[in-house]
Amino acid sequence: MSLRAFRIAYDGTSYHGFQRQPDVPTVEDAVFDALRTLEVLEPDADKPAGYAAAGRTDAGVSAIAQTIALEAPDWLTPRALNGDLPADVRAWAAADAPEGFHATHHASRRIYTYHLYAPTEAVSGSRRAAPVIDDDRFRAACEALSGTHDFHNLTPDDHNTERAPSLEVRRDDDYLVLTVSAGGFARELVRRLVSLARAIGAGDEPLAKIDRVFEPEPLPGHEGIAPAPPEPLVLTDVRYPDLAFEIDEDAADSARAVFERRRIDRTTGARVAEQVANGMR
Repeated sequence: MSLRAFRIAYDGTSYHGFQRQPDVPTVEDAVFDALRTLEVLEPDADKPAGYAAAGRTDAGVSAIAQTIALEAPDWLTPRALNGDLPADVRAWAAADAPEGFHATHHASRRIYTYHLYAPTEAVSGSRRAAPVIDDDRFRAACEALSGTHDFHNLTPDDHNTERAPSLEVRRDDDYLVLTVSAGGFARELVRRLVSLARAIGAGDEPLAKIDRVFEPEPLPGHEGIAPAPPEPLVLTDVRYPDLAFEIDEDAADSARAVFERRRIDRTTGARVAEQVANGMR
């Protein structure tokens, strides 16, 4: 047995987040169930020896590079792990980890991507469904939210709320693709950053709202910033300077096929929804 790190990709829409919770399905439950089936994890053990994960993701959030580490036998490859994982949770790369490695504490950077639907012209229907986002205002908000600040008004956490995120945005047709990176994040911080930038971009809040958010006083309830929906958010990368991940090509190929099938299914579903919406005009 040696300490090994695994990259895990998953579609989070069917899960109540990554971290185990009582009575609801989570990605971590799926991983532990697979390890028990493979007899890497004892039936009565709480977690594998040496186990840690890069972090938790909220319910509905997906991942490309969630990272777990555990004491694993040499034969436990991503392909072997996938044999007992559900189709929407896929291991695809692995690395030998040094003694004392901790997947949470030794991550130097975490990177999230949010796909915000933001058409440049009003969509027929209602503004409530798809408000027009001004790119310049949205970018200005992202620039003001970058850097070291106390984000206590953008998280339910009540301590360790000073963070130093970097927000970068690019337009991709009807979407603004927001990349948010930092050494670590408070709970719901990424989704609330998106929500605040979106409100400013839509003209629902002034840019000066950010100054108020950074003030020491808590925002009153009616001025609070709710988190953006979780489904467009992806944990894109977790960086470890001392690890060299090797892609398991067979595992990665099968994972790509799984997610391509899901992409086709959802594209088809979007076409059906479009026909229904257009049929009521």
